[in-house]
Amino acid sequence: MIFCVEDDSNIRELVIYTLETTGFKARGFEDGKEFLEALALETPELILLDIMLPGMDGLELLSKLKASPKNRDIPVIMLTAKGAEYDKVKALDAGADDYVTKPFGMMELVSRIKAVLRRTQKDTQDPQDVIVLGDIEMNTKKHEVTADGEVVTLTLKEYELLKRLMKNPNIVMTRDCLLEDIWGYDFDGETRTVDVHVRTLRQKLGKSGEKIETVRGVGYRMSE
Repeated sequence: MIFCVEDDSNIRELVIYTLETTGFKARGFEDGKEFLEALALETPELILLDIMLPGMDGLELLSKLKASPKNRDIPVIMLTAKGAEYDKVKALDAGADDYVTKPFGMMELVSRIKAVLRRTQKDTQDPQDVIVLGDIEMNTKKHEVTADGEVVTLTLKEYELLKRLMKNPNIVMTRDCLLEDIWGYDFDGETRTVDVHVRTLRQKLGKSGEKIETVRGVGYRMSE
């Protein structure tokens, strides 16, 4: 089941129709109140969430989702007319899995949904609950990171970035690969976003951050 939260009835009905004709089950909601009431009764596989909504906007709803232990792992794709890089970064850093700017093609949307579901379902099926690299320990079940015995508070994207690096020790991960894997394949090639997140991740990890090595002109790797 896919939930679509969109106040424009024409867009909402077209999205629901397209999803149902391509093999998905879908439900539409015109505002956050309706959506949250339905969410209390049913957990969808994925949520399509407009930013510009009456009452509670999409970013507020996204924050509520990510603050809930029950709902925080549901993948979310933002649907919005806002196309500025700042808005993309804000939504993605708040926990969105992808970002589609209106107007968009229905088949493109279906493709993006399938890509996000493949990516998130692969993570969900990962049997390795604890990853250890030197004095950095990540518990993927608790979504918790410690460095030198101290708990480190990370944003969702910092956490996902660290997870990718720790799961591939001594392997160089290119900026483009990290960008596609964590931020979504249509994030306009803004590879400096990766650099900014690596810098803040190193700062938060303290001396353990030295394990994240820069491979000049290519990307990053996590040394053992």
